[in-house]
Amino acid sequence: QVQVVESGGGLVQPGGSLRPSCAASGTILDIIATNWYRQAPGKQRELVATVTRGGDTNYIDSVRGRFTITRDNAKNTVYLQMNSLKPEDTAVYYCNAKTYEPTGRKDYWGQGTQVTVSS
Repeated sequence: QVQVVESGGGLVQPGGSLRPSCAASGTILDIIATNWYRQAPGKQRELVATVTRGGDTNYIDSVRGRFTITRDNAKNTVYLQMNSLKPEDTAVYYCNAKTYEPTGRKDYWGQGTQVTVSS
């Protein structure tokens, strides 16, 4: 099993930056991809950024060029560097770890961290 814990959200003014982190523990070697999702009030949860075990990354169009997902293997931590933040980036951000285990594919979720962009 894998556990993921997010931290590093907060309140920031438009144009500012934040870098939430996602720390993983447990059977780390089973993780095949780590994702950041977000959910704004009244909206569906959406996939924001992905980093695979091989290091490939992907982003939704609305954050490409502003957000960067990185991985520190020594710390078992994935970061989401968010620059040029906009009010529409306000949401609860969730870390998701996808694994491939002997029993099959599984998803593990963190508790979420609030990001608020407001003046």
